[in-house]
Amino acid sequence: MKVTDDNIVSLEYILTLNNGDEVDRSDPGEPLEYLHGRGQIIPGLESALYGMAVGDEKSVSIQPIDGYGESDDENFVLMPLDAIPDDMKLKVGDRLFLRDDSSDEDVEATVAELDEESVKFDLNHPLAGETLHFNVKIADLRPATDEELAHGHAHGHGHTH
Repeated sequence: MKVTDDNIVSLEYILTLNNGDEVDRSDPGEPLEYLHGRGQIIPGLESALYGMAVGDEKSVSIQPIDGYGESDDENFVLMPLDAIPDDMKLKVGDRLFLRDDSSDEDVEATVAELDEESVKFDLNHPLAGETLHFNVKIADLRPATDEELAHGHAHGHGHTH
C-alpha cells in the first residue's frame, strides 16, 4: 500500500527549523494519524508524502507558503496596557490567547513589543515565515472506513481534534 487520498496515515515526524531548533515531534509509539488528501496537515507535507509506503523515511523542507504562511504585518495588534488585566504580567515572547470578538474564538498571540503604555501582539502562527524541515517515517497505512470518510478525519486512539 502507498500513501494516497483517503488513506489513514500514521506518521512519525520530527520538525526542525533552519537554525536547527526542534519545535515538534510525534511521541514515541504515538504517531500522528490523519486522513490523507483532506488538508489536515500543512499542504507542503501532504503533497510530499504521496507514494510512500510503510517504513519509508524521508526528509522534506517546506517553504512558508506551503507551511504556515508568511508573517503578515496586518496580524499585529496594538493594545493599550490599561486594557490588559493588572494581574497579567506580560513580557516579550509570552504566548497567550486573545478573544476575537468578531469570530468569538480564541486566537494565539505572542507579545512582540511592550512599553509603558501599550503592548503589541503578534497574531501570526508561531511558525509563520519559517522554512520547516520534517523528518518523516510512515508507521502505518490503512484504508479509511466509510465513517471516517464521512466525518473527514481519522478515528484514532486518544487523539483529540
